[in-house]
Amino acid sequence: MAYLFNNPIDFADQLTDGFAAAYPQWIRKVPGGVVRSNGAAPGSVVVITGGGSGHYPAFAGLVGPGLAHGAAMGNIFASPSAQQIYSVAKSAHAGGGVLLTYGNYAGDVLNFTVAKDRLNAEGIRTLMVAVTDDISSAPTAEIDKRRGIAGDLAVFKAAGACADAGGNLDEVFQVATRANERTRSFGIAFSGCTLPGAAAPLFQIPEGRMAVGMGIHGEPGISEQALPTADAAAELMVRSLLAEAPENLNGRRVGVILNGLGAVKSEELFVVYRKIAQMLDFAGIVVVDPEVGELVTSFEMAGVSLTLFWLDDELEKYWTAPASTPAFRKGVVSDEGPRYGKTPEYAAKNELPDASEASRQAAGQVQKLLETVQAEIDENAENLGFLDSVAGDGDHGIGMQRGAAAAADAGRAALAAGAGAGTLLSLAADAWADRAGGTSGVLWGLIIKSIGQSVGDNESPNTASISQGITEAAKQVMAFGKAELGDKTLVDVLIPFSVALSEGIRSGNAPENAWHAAAEAADEAAKSTASLVPKMGRARPHAEKSIGTPDPGAVSMAMIIRAVERDLSPEREVK
Repeated sequence: MAYLFNNPIDFADQLTDGFAAAYPQWIRKVPGGVVRSNGAAPGSVVVITGGGSGHYPAFAGLVGPGLAHGAAMGNIFASPSAQQIYSVAKSAHAGGGVLLTYGNYAGDVLNFTVAKDRLNAEGIRTLMVAVTDDISSAPTAEIDKRRGIAGDLAVFKAAGACADAGGNLDEVFQVATRANERTRSFGIAFSGCTLPGAAAPLFQIPEGRMAVGMGIHGEPGISEQALPTADAAAELMVRSLLAEAPENLNGRRVGVILNGLGAVKSEELFVVYRKIAQMLDFAGIVVVDPEVGELVTSFEMAGVSLTLFWLDDELEKYWTAPASTPAFRKGVVSDEGPRYGKTPEYAAKNELPDASEASRQAAGQVQKLLETVQAEIDENAENLGFLDSVAGDGDHGIGMQRGAAAAADAGRAALAAGAGAGTLLSLAADAWADRAGGTSGVLWGLIIKSIGQSVGDNESPNTASISQGITEAAKQVMAFGKAELGDKTLVDVLIPFSVALSEGIRSGNAPENAWHAAAEAADEAAKSTASLVPKMGRARPHAEKSIGTPDPGAVSMAMIIRAVERDLSPEREVK
């Protein structure tokens, strides 16, 4: 469990402050994360990584010469927001383009894609590589669906070294892509981890058993086996990975990463590595610069993972190249290195558009609804986290808390500045997406912004404009997130709610009656997700475990719809 924390909602922000204060030789804090303190050579490519907090040394601990140029730091186990990624990339950008690279998780894919598109639209050429090394998370035929775990390090290292050697963006992208294609990982665990402020671990493993096929977000394993000896654990991991060796290899040289997930001691890792080295030698495989230690963790989870990085001549050059970061050292890098000065930090600026008096008056009611939503989420955050822990990483409650609180704060500032209802919603949407991070953050940002754009600032919001915004939001969420009805996501509530609300309005029902009927449909839809098998997100590899439990994103959406109804119809008894 986590012993030292203040308010769990502030944990990621406060650890970032402490990290930046501890390692000014290597990094400096910028909006959204950290970048190298000595900058990058003018005209060079910068490699930006990122992901949720709770994995140290990944991701911020891998920023420095020979490795990454910056890292976007999300909340615990949650993707950084698109805004965080964008601002870190802007702060690190040196004129040669940007490579974004990260573990292949739904929230990361969505947020890094948004950031990439925004950077490209501004003329900063940006490419992207998602790491897919975890062989347990999908079969070979669906390798693009695999998660990124400790193999992140191999890809980040190759890309960073190539960039520092003067490679252009296309060359760095090709090296990172090839490194990913030639990296395979496999993990096991003996206990789950507990998020700061949580009373229990995200999952538990029966005594004498181990979970097989671990991710790095506290999600349960793919299966369970009897607890092995150290040698048996090594044999399981090595044999599993050798059976998955990439095709068309030239040579039999590998970089090896034996990674502790948080609670397994270095001495234990060395006992396991002894057997790994023996087995690889017997198989005729030459090990190059092995790494044994904590490199990509999952808080205090007791577990290990093994990564084999199949090298060619170029990849070996970059794998063995010197690097110096707060948490990773290889070879000799100058203590100072060339200092190129600080790239100006990106800072967002908002100018409020004109709004009618009716819209500004309505903004007060909109703000009241945002505060109602915040209170509802605060009250139910623990239960949402529990639902998410059944087959996911347990962060949905705290992510929704951060998003709802940020939206309410942004709304208050916009209201004080005289914003209209549409602008207030748009600014609240941006704040929600930025602070919540993850998949739900970016999707709720889309939903609220769509409603804000439909409502606008010229007139007072009405049921028709709100309904139109929700209808458009449903289209955007499906197009952007790629989820469909039946995939066990918030889409399974958003679509029935949108359809029911539109039908009620077209039928001439009073607004409060139309909303009530739609809220009933949302409740039923959320409950029905319990029987569905997840086809998207971190729960997908653990599909069977989630049967019988409703989707947390669907539940939180229905919960928010009911909370809004209570404000809109205080005289009605709402469940």
